[in-house]
Amino acid sequence: MKTAIVTGATSGIGQATVRALVGAGWQVIATGRRAERLERLVEELGSQVYAAVFDIRDAEATRGAIDALPEAFRGIDLLVNNAGLALGTAPAQSADLDQWRTMIDTNVTALVTITRTLLPTLVERRGAIVNIASVAGTYPYAGGNVYGGTKAFVQQFTLGLRSDLHGTGVRVTSIDPGMVETEFTVIRTGNQTASDTLYEGAHPMTAEDIAGTILWIATLPPHLNVNRLEIMPVSQSFAGFQVAREGPE
Repeated sequence: MKTAIVTGATSGIGQATVRALVGAGWQVIATGRRAERLERLVEELGSQVYAAVFDIRDAEATRGAIDALPEAFRGIDLLVNNAGLALGTAPAQSADLDQWRTMIDTNVTALVTITRTLLPTLVERRGAIVNIASVAGTYPYAGGNVYGGTKAFVQQFTLGLRSDLHGTGVRVTSIDPGMVETEFTVIRTGNQTASDTLYEGAHPMTAEDIAGTILWIATLPPHLNVNRLEIMPVSQSFAGFQVAREGPE
């Protein structure tokens, strides 16, 4: 039985990915800070899930959790770097610096820490890494500032890993989703109404859509690598450039 570790497994894409992998016969280490949610996953899915409760922004806690894994879950074949968040929609000149730091700590520093920690095992087992980036890393938008920057980092880090891991058999993929209806917008804005308004009538993607994509990538033949996959709902496409116009003098 193959083993995956999924970060940010307490909700949304992470939780759906745990279910998809277990349904396909994998055993999964589900990580997150909210113990009660991870415990419910274990109750739902059984012994194929191991709950690892820690704050991924804490490098010492991350390494400690990996070191403390039961023997049956130590042979990790797949790392899904899903944990991440967006905070705030203000323009850069009025944004909250603490929110910027939290996004960098979570979306960048924590991701590289757990990746580096697990790379020896993944190389040994010729495993795979799936990093969840975002279309925000490619297409800028007002208020996206640091969030978009962190996701651009994830995209480029993925390509750098592919280059460094050349010849090891380890596969590395960046998935760049567009609009997915999860807790994302509620966390970003603190407002359920804002989330409902954003997704109303848009037929956005679901967490299960992305989880199915992760499972597909994870189960491709070992000689195939998807370098980067950008995925959007049909309702979403591209906007024009912004133009600030001055009135007549």
